[in-house]
Amino acid sequence: MRLNVKQIAACTGGSFVVDPADASALITGLTWDSRTVCKGDVYVALPGERVDGHEFIAPALSAGASAVLTMQVIDAEVTRAAQEAGAAIIEVPDTAHAITDLAREWRRHLKGRVIGVTGSVGKTTTKNLIRDVLSRAFTTTATAGNQNNELGVPKTILSAEADTQMVVVEMGMCDRGEIAELCSFVRPDWGVITTVGESHIEILGSRENIARAKTELFEALPEGCGRAFMNAACDFADFIVEESHLESRRVLHVSFDGSKLARDRRNAASPLDGPAVWAEDVVLDEMGRAHFRMHASGFGVPGVHGAPADESVACVLNVRGAHNVSNACAAAAVGLAAGMSLADIADALSQARPEAGRQELIAAPGGFTVINDAYNASPDSMQASLSMFCSLSVSGHRIAVLGNMGELGQFARDGHERVGRFVAELPVDRMICVGELASVLADAAETAGMDARCICRVRTVDEALAEVRAYVRPGDAVLVKASHFMELTRVVKGLVD
Repeated sequence: MRLNVKQIAACTGGSFVVDPADASALITGLTWDSRTVCKGDVYVALPGERVDGHEFIAPALSAGASAVLTMQVIDAEVTRAAQEAGAAIIEVPDTAHAITDLAREWRRHLKGRVIGVTGSVGKTTTKNLIRDVLSRAFTTTATAGNQNNELGVPKTILSAEADTQMVVVEMGMCDRGEIAELCSFVRPDWGVITTVGESHIEILGSRENIARAKTELFEALPEGCGRAFMNAACDFADFIVEESHLESRRVLHVSFDGSKLARDRRNAASPLDGPAVWAEDVVLDEMGRAHFRMHASGFGVPGVHGAPADESVACVLNVRGAHNVSNACAAAAVGLAAGMSLADIADALSQARPEAGRQELIAAPGGFTVINDAYNASPDSMQASLSMFCSLSVSGHRIAVLGNMGELGQFARDGHERVGRFVAELPVDRMICVGELASVLADAAETAGMDARCICRVRTVDEALAEVRAYVRPGDAVLVKASHFMELTRVVKGLVD
């Protein structure tokens, strides 16, 4: 972001409480955390349940903030501090809304392509893979971590330079209308939907409603030049394409698929229409990394500038699990649509690394391995993580520490039972279930035939950690997986520190 304080006041509906020493000076960054303020930043005072950002305006000014956005009256001491620093203080109606207003304004200055990414499962990994692929050929900015909410999304837009060529924005949601609201200022040129699962089904009530909420991304794409990248293996793919009226709006539909579905369709009488990327011959090595052949079709014409109409390349991923093949195909489809070669894309994918807390392999001091996948969980992601875990070459025992999955509402019991039945079919030597719903998972696994002596039910994280420590030996592997609120990262920390 590079806006001066007059522009900031104008687009946020603010008024100056303290005038700046230099009204033409550019503000070059934004933060609502006073501990991360850099010289030239605007500090946004956000009220919170536990901490009110207005209490940290003075430290922000001391750290070099050039402007402050506030929605409360500023006392005389803070006013003097701003005047002495030459910083502006701008009073706005709502500081959280002001961040969106700034992003809306700054989006007008971006010259590059903005790509929105959403989906029930895999959106952070897919966003990271798209970022890593595009960075090979373009200046690229992407959402940091999983900052995909009403604050993180505008911050992603504001973090891009005006001449950044590619801006990759991860978009999360809990309810209908939220993605549409994000798209109102993100204004995506291209959109990627990874899949439709059961995340947030507690609020939305059905997968069809979740699909409708995801469709809001495609509905926001510009007519005549937008591109919609959809997972062909998703059972709601056709529904989303039809609901977003891609054909009538002349938005190009691009398919990607990490399963054999695309291959089967291409071998059938009705092949996939439009550009497509898909994988064949997927094999996991002893570290759970996928080796496969990536195919692409429809991204160019033989003998004409660009990629050939049909091509393929061998591909190896460093992110683990067969489910990530689909995410890699999504990234490849975006790269090909942007004009990159399939060979360069495959090379970029081979060097991409998993993010902390997402199937992160850690060598513990005790001679065993911990797979930290404790950031979030749904029935789909839980099964994918367990499949990856059981594909690893392990000389000792496999220990799965599984916690509650959140936001499932009336589907919570069914979702946990489904995962329990799934575990019963896998070579898991010991399962430690943390929490009330995870106990339902344990019951289902036992009913489905898992040896009761291999199942442990605990209520707290501390009890889970004690159980693992008592059981684990050198050569073992420990998977830790649950929704974030369960705080099973404490188990990981207790095992590896």
